[in-house]
Amino acid sequence: MAAITDLSFMYRWFKNCNLVRNLSDKHVFITGCDSGFGNLLARQLVDRGMRVLAACFTEEGAQKLQQDTSYRLQTTLLDVTKTESIQAATQWVRDQVGEQGLWALVNNAGVGLPSGPNEWLTKEDFVKVINVNLVGLIEVTLHMLPLVKKARGRVVNMSSSGGRVAVIGGGYCVSKFGVEAFSDSIRRELHYFGVKVSIIEPGNYRTSILGKEGTVSRMRRLWERLPQETRDSYGEEYFRNYTDKLKNMMQLAEPRISEVTNSMEHAIVSRSPRIRYNPGLDAKLLYVPLAKLPTPVTDFILSRYLPKPADSV
Repeated sequence: MAAITDLSFMYRWFKNCNLVRNLSDKHVFITGCDSGFGNLLARQLVDRGMRVLAACFTEEGAQKLQQDTSYRLQTTLLDVTKTESIQAATQWVRDQVGEQGLWALVNNAGVGLPSGPNEWLTKEDFVKVINVNLVGLIEVTLHMLPLVKKARGRVVNMSSSGGRVAVIGGGYCVSKFGVEAFSDSIRRELHYFGVKVSIIEPGNYRTSILGKEGTVSRMRRLWERLPQETRDSYGEEYFRNYTDKLKNMMQLAEPRISEVTNSMEHAIVSRSPRIRYNPGLDAKLLYVPLAKLPTPVTDFILSRYLPKPADSV
């Protein structure tokens, strides 16, 4: 057993240290670089000597990132929900990379809100999240694929543990399940072109994806817009307990987001990138096991966490 463990460790060590050559000549395009994972990853890759093409949603975010890094990083503005913005960014990337092609496309841009009990949300709430996290990711990928194929490079898609187990209502988990399916399908298709596809499935990390508004006030707004009949069926106590649990979960979020960006970096620079990365102890010890259990067992475990509504049977 000890020998098998040692061999497994050596194999993983070799794969982690087996890096792609001439990284300083390769271009990486990253979406969602204003803050969070995308911002930190861009800085890490610049420090490694790679050529980073960072897409930001705001002019302010782009300027600050450009000022804080070196000539190896160039920025552009991108709204992944607008086709014309994606087309303009694709042409900009094509001008930057030339005949060399794009080594890595990192689809990182994402939003998490609105989220909450599904019945408390509207179609527009779902669409707002899905358009960014899934439809935008797909459209960016479709536009950039010819450049990635030219370099025989990589696609790195930001999913979530919520793409394996739906732990909260709203468009977030729905979109991340979609990211998983899209990534699986293009991975199999692009294998023949020498393109590798990796999926990042982090646990609960503290980033700006949940916005600046407090959890309590955000949930209160959802609650107060509900019809009285719906509020009566859940009850004020359900609202308070659900909000408290959500607030506690946010407070327990891991602040060391470098665990996630290190996984993203490995997917870009390793000659043997993994198909799935699960940064975070909660991802490894809770969400991945829950995803592998029989569905009734997972339902039972997660139902222990949710409060009971007033009209529960």
